Amino acid sequence: MSYPYLSDVVRALTGLDLPLPFATFGILVACAMFAAAACLTAELRRLYELGALLPGRRLVNGKPIVKPPHELVSNLTMLVMFTGIVGARLFHILENTHQFALDPWSMIFSRSGLSVFGGLIVGTLAGLVYVRRWQLPVRPMLDAVAPAMMLGYAIGRLGCQVSGDGDWGTMANMALKPDWLPTWFWAQTYENNIYGEVIAAPGVYPTPIYESVIALACFGLLWALRRHPFRTGWLFSLYLLLAGVERLLIEQIRVNPPYSFAGIHATQAELIAAGLIVAGLVGLALLGRRNTVAAGAQAPQTLEEGI
Repeated sequence: MSYPYLSDVVRALTGLDLPLPFATFGILVACAMFAAAACLTAELRRLYELGALLPGRRLVNGKPIVKPPHELVSNLTMLVMFTGIVGARLFHILENTHQFALDPWSMIFSRSGLSVFGGLIVGTLAGLVYVRRWQLPVRPMLDAVAPAMMLGYAIGRLGCQVSGDGDWGTMANMALKPDWLPTWFWAQTYENNIYGEVIAAPGVYPTPIYESVIALACFGLLWALRRHPFRTGWLFSLYLLLAGVERLLIEQIRVNPPYSFAGIHATQAELIAAGLIVAGLVGLALLGRRNTVAAGAQAPQTLEEGI
């Protein structure tokens, strides 16, 4: 069962039919952003108090403004959220150009159909511009944001699951289901989904649930390793690797239009995921040397780490 709007949730829980046309996907995405912001704020405060990050500096109307990095999170979050939504819509359109050509306006203003990787890429680029405007070092900031991004992804995927926005998988093979596993974890029909699509029984793989579970596990790993002894940028490289592997695996049971070129048949998400894996492996290899600082701390930001 899907609950595209808050009124659907209230009706299912209480039986009351109230006019609450608030999209559950948007509500959970907002929750994801707040959770990620809280996580990032805590980590930036820790790094600032350790002396691993200096205050951000910026000229406003000719006057220097100085702020600790954790006090910049709220504006950074809003910027990433709005630019991420634009990027998610743009990448979804690029992935479905034929549908866009038939009815562009309905696709632009649809309440469903967003590419998570599009939001990730565009939102991250906008965030990097903001970070540099405040003269903060990029690599330490990326390390700090890595666990927060994974946590936000885990919660955001719950929005896909609850609303039934079409990010489900292929038809489930019930013959492969372990007896101990609940049926709802293996196959769902997403009745009342926001697309209005009818899915035949036994249903499709609930891939948003799988992604949320995996992303939460990855968040736990990144959070546990945030005091790593390696060079700055290593943790974000690990994030790239984990995010790429997770999505590449899920794409094997997802329904997405493939691209075909030079003998390669892959979806947009598979191509991006492969790029993330390569970037993550390269980063881990290049930044895997230990810092010459005490365990549990990080070296203060330097010119080298400002890139």
